[in-house]
Amino acid sequence: MHPLDWVIIAGYLLIMLGIGVWAHRQVADTADFFTAGGRMPWWLAGISHHMSGYSAVVFVAYAGVAYDQGIVSYVVFMFPLAVATGIGAFLFAPKWNRLRTHYRIASPLEYLAQRFDVPTQQVLAWSGSLLKVFDVAAKWSAVALLLNKFVGIPLGWGIVITAAVTLVYCTAGGLWADALTELGQFVIQGVAAFAMIGAVGIALADRGFSYADFWSALPEGHTSPTTSSYPAYFLLVYVLVKTFEYNGGMWNLAQRYIATPTSAAARRTALLSSALYLVWPIVLMLPMFAAPLLVRVENSEDVYAEMALQFLPAGLLGLVLVGVFSHTMAMAASDATAISAVMTRDVLPHVWRRARGFTDEQFLRAGRVLTVVFVFLSVVLALNAENLGGVLGIIVAWVGALIGPISIPMMLGMLRPFRHVGPTSALTSWAGGLLTFALTKYVLGLSEAITVVSPVLVSLLLFVAVGSWYRDAPPAAEEITGALTRDPDPTGAEPAAT
Repeated sequence: MHPLDWVIIAGYLLIMLGIGVWAHRQVADTADFFTAGGRMPWWLAGISHHMSGYSAVVFVAYAGVAYDQGIVSYVVFMFPLAVATGIGAFLFAPKWNRLRTHYRIASPLEYLAQRFDVPTQQVLAWSGSLLKVFDVAAKWSAVALLLNKFVGIPLGWGIVITAAVTLVYCTAGGLWADALTELGQFVIQGVAAFAMIGAVGIALADRGFSYADFWSALPEGHTSPTTSSYPAYFLLVYVLVKTFEYNGGMWNLAQRYIATPTSAAARRTALLSSALYLVWPIVLMLPMFAAPLLVRVENSEDVYAEMALQFLPAGLLGLVLVGVFSHTMAMAASDATAISAVMTRDVLPHVWRRARGFTDEQFLRAGRVLTVVFVFLSVVLALNAENLGGVLGIIVAWVGALIGPISIPMMLGMLRPFRHVGPTSALTSWAGGLLTFALTKYVLGLSEAITVVSPVLVSLLLFVAVGSWYRDAPPAAEEITGALTRDPDPTGAEPAAT
């Protein structure tokens, strides 16, 4: 890379660290650290929600799918996020905010101890935390692959460097630091994306094409919205999976709704994020769709880096690398903050008696320590990512398949129609989904599509069926699901349900 590229990268890292230092001054207690004190503007929360939803995997794994199979990469992996978040704007986002205003929660799982029971809360907290270690490990691995391609940094060092920079600002400023850095990253990543579009557009023109007409020259099947690898039924169930995942199943995304001042602001947060998921991935992926006409690579996951190296001038290459960094750091930092919230608020008091008497200052210190522990474990796992099926293997097979069994009790437990569903149904749903994943992937060896869709369908069926037959919800379930249908009235009067 040119020295100018290094200057841009260094400047970016200094800005991120500066934001972390500023945000550190805004954090006075655990509410500030984990939920921004409920003061985050909806537009900032919406951009943060969007930026926290995907990472360098877009430029590695999904770029590889675009190179090999075409627009199915957007239709199957990105478009469902827009649909899912749009659904959540009306079904889930306001309820997450009301959980904070009614019950003062700082963790997405905090309400589960009353809604179901403590064992259910602990099972979901531990299994979800373990899954997020895998998820973030995949993000470190993805950005390290690009660092290796761009500048020759060994994969291990790329993982460690990215994680270390992320760790500094997210432990300093918590959710405020996450959201503010994500806003800056969104702007930087936008400049990088349009620079890439321009450079690839020039390369296409040199070959007699434009963005309007290159589609007909692509290999056969590249303009098909679904393929044999990702059939239509996979797309439909993937929307279902992402509806749970992107509206709270990914705990860091629930935090964006919790952090807004009102339920109406939470709804606007989700709608903004939905609009960005609909449009912005096209901006990012348009050059990738044209890649088969411009470059040849042995490993399709290298295609985005190869195009940047071939077509971008000095300075812009560093900007694109910064843009890739930004997505990964945004998602990983927000995951780290969410996991530390869950472990600090929901797990630590139950496994360490002394923690039950912690002051708010001690809980804040514990949250920062647990953030460090989470990042360390994810780095260790990332160094062994290839043994677990590579980047796409982790993201699609592990996370995509297991997020449903973990999130279904947590998400549906907020809805009024499921107020009679208790811990038996929740734990049966969770266990059935995980067992289905193990059978389809490791015993029966079924296709990736079936491996992803089966666990969430089994979990959903078990939650509804067992809950209809065995109603053991605690008395608090009626109160909680009722409270989440309305906003608290500051005058103390009972507001109407909405």
